[in-house]
Amino acid sequence: MFSFSTVTQWIDDLLRQGLCDELVLLVEFILIGFALLAAYAVFALVLIYMERRVCAFMQCRLGPNRVGPFGIFQTVADMVKILLKELIHINRADHFLFRLAAFLVIVASVGTFGALPFAKGLQAVDFNMGVFYLLAVSSLGVVGILLAGWSSNSKYTMIGAMRSGAQLISYELSCGLSLLAIVVLAGTMQLSEIVEMQADGWFIFKGHVPAVIAFVCYLIAGHAETNRGPFDLPEAESELTAGYHTEYSGIQFGFFYLAEYLNMFIIAAIAATIFLGWWMPLHVPGWEGFNGAMDYIPSAVWFLGKTFFCVFLQLWVRWSFPRLRIDQLLKLEWKILMPICLINILLMAIIVAL
Repeated sequence: MFSFSTVTQWIDDLLRQGLCDELVLLVEFILIGFALLAAYAVFALVLIYMERRVCAFMQCRLGPNRVGPFGIFQTVADMVKILLKELIHINRADHFLFRLAAFLVIVASVGTFGALPFAKGLQAVDFNMGVFYLLAVSSLGVVGILLAGWSSNSKYTMIGAMRSGAQLISYELSCGLSLLAIVVLAGTMQLSEIVEMQADGWFIFKGHVPAVIAFVCYLIAGHAETNRGPFDLPEAESELTAGYHTEYSGIQFGFFYLAEYLNMFIIAAIAATIFLGWWMPLHVPGWEGFNGAMDYIPSAVWFLGKTFFCVFLQLWVRWSFPRLRIDQLLKLEWKILMPICLINILLMAIIVAL
């Protein structure tokens, strides 16, 4: 299977022919930064269009069908509109924290997005504790949400921020415990090593029953972390108008909007990496012809296919279930998901020991 490391090595060799080592490092950092930001924006537009189409299909509607063929440029038009919108000045708001909150949310999202592996040999950084890094950086977004709710000086934003803080901090535990079960199975937190261990079978298939339980619990907890329905209490429009970002406009609102959609992609990408083998093709023991055909499919196609499958599951859940009450939401985490995850880790440890 083709590895993008040959392309990145060729770029590195090309730069070293005319630049010193320090400048080569600087140029490579800039190129990687631009590539990540461009991919961030493109994936956001694709996800917004995908949700509108999936939502329309489930509600027997057409969805976007005016701007461009099949409405594919509708999200681009919406992006241009947000960029041109006026930034409304909020009286009695803490203006420094009000502006800082949007940046914290987007920085946490981009920081997590930058550590994701996109194809074989196409990863910006491969930490030896990659799973821990993804959990730690992604959880920083709740700080921006709490700041946004408090600094806006509005009862709607404050209630939305308090709900979001309680929800994110609660479900972050189940996310971490679900991934910890796979860490116990793999014996490492490094993403590349976890993927290499799935060369002869994805963990969801060869990790026994605890791996399947961890996958389901992770999808539920991860979906709740993205504030998507039926877990969208922090921005319940019937109660809080728009929740913690009610007072934001223009590009500041766009930051929250982008981060929300990319967090959905990040949750799905982590699930595809940890449980479904990242770029590893589907192999069936003994089926050499089938396995050889699967190896011809590019690694990026495998990764994006698995990721968007998980995204589709999240959209399916969102448009199938009614919104939960806050007590139901917290009960699901503390009385159901967390005990299941703790028992699941114990089961996985027993299986590994045996």
